[in-house]
Amino acid sequence: MNLPVVVPRWIQMLYPTGMWKMASDEKKLYLTFDDGPHATITPQVLDMLRSFHAKATFFCVGDNVRKNPDVFQRILQEGHTVGNHTYHHLNGWHTEIHRYAEDVQKADELIQSPLFRPPYGRVKNSQVKWLHSNGFQLVMWTLLTSDYDQRLSQERCAKRVIDKLSPGAIVLFHDGEKAEKNMLFALKKLLQHASSEGYQFEAITYKKGSA
Repeated sequence: MNLPVVVPRWIQMLYPTGMWKMASDEKKLYLTFDDGPHATITPQVLDMLRSFHAKATFFCVGDNVRKNPDVFQRILQEGHTVGNHTYHHLNGWHTEIHRYAEDVQKADELIQSPLFRPPYGRVKNSQVKWLHSNGFQLVMWTLLTSDYDQRLSQERCAKRVIDKLSPGAIVLFHDGEKAEKNMLFALKKLLQHASSEGYQFEAITYKKGSA
């Protein structure tokens, strides 16, 4: 399914407690990466971010943290933030609440972050309630790169997001194999363009118990 770059308002209303955009009157962007850490792709992302003095947020799959602990530690050491993306990349729509909760908790043992993004953006209201009752902040996105879509050219992937940039936007990339080609190209183009426009790149932060 070809998803829109900007999340429609009616979809945002389905999850009103979700963080869809950061409040900011300044030129700040919030780059996020789902599905890692990956042994070779995530380090390339980190190198690129460092060259632009950019910070970002990585929503990690617990099993990938287990497989790539050194990459995970590098993310933290370089000043980025991390979030929980479940342990097995579960589709919430197809998962019972007890299994979903156990999977999130298992990932939390490794990731230890109150930030949470549901894989595929698919989560039931019962799961959202459980997440909030356990101190997690649901983080969605403002702009979807669709870097995983093999039908998109690298140029199109970059342009569709660059054309929609706005202060406080949360931009969704993926540091996984399916997205690698488009993601690395689009990320570099976005960093170059947004930097030239005076944007700064910050990581998302949240503490349990925050309003």
